[in-house]
Amino acid sequence: MSDKSRISLQCVVGDIARQSDVDAVVNAANAQLRTGGGVAGALHRAAGSGLAEEGQSMAPINPGQAVLTGGHNLPNRWVIHCLGPVYGVDKPEDQLLADCYRNALKLADEHGIERLAFPALSTGAFGYPAEEAAQVCAATLEAILPSLHKVRLIRFVLFDEAARHTLHQALAQRLTIDPVD
Repeated sequence: MSDKSRISLQCVVGDIARQSDVDAVVNAANAQLRTGGGVAGALHRAAGSGLAEEGQSMAPINPGQAVLTGGHNLPNRWVIHCLGPVYGVDKPEDQLLADCYRNALKLADEHGIERLAFPALSTGAFGYPAEEAAQVCAATLEAILPSLHKVRLIRFVLFDEAARHTLHQALAQRLTIDPVD
């Protein structure tokens, strides 16, 4: 359990499209909420065409913004789409990245979503350095966790062990991370 609240935090290596024990997954979306590479591609492939169709009326979204759709063919009821900043382009990138995490968690809390899984937002094709992004994520969680009422589990699903370790270290400096078997 986190020191800041009754919220469990986990960092795992895995496939975000296969997190069947969470209510929502967070998509590292593009502005048009369409399929793409990385996380967006994996989630759209697993969810089917309904995900992009539902997102059409909400697009475009801005960096830092979060919107909610159904999960379609995913094992999750919901998808929270966040447009992270492109590093070196969208300014101020640290504030926009913090907005992604904050807005996604507020949206989850407002909709009674108890368990959700995040990727490491903006660290893939958008070029955000993993260590800097991890520090922004950790500081944002430390600030927002006490204000959440419904969220009980936040799982970070990372692509590889190096990414998992980087985020785990940043979170562990500020919060308590649950061990994962």
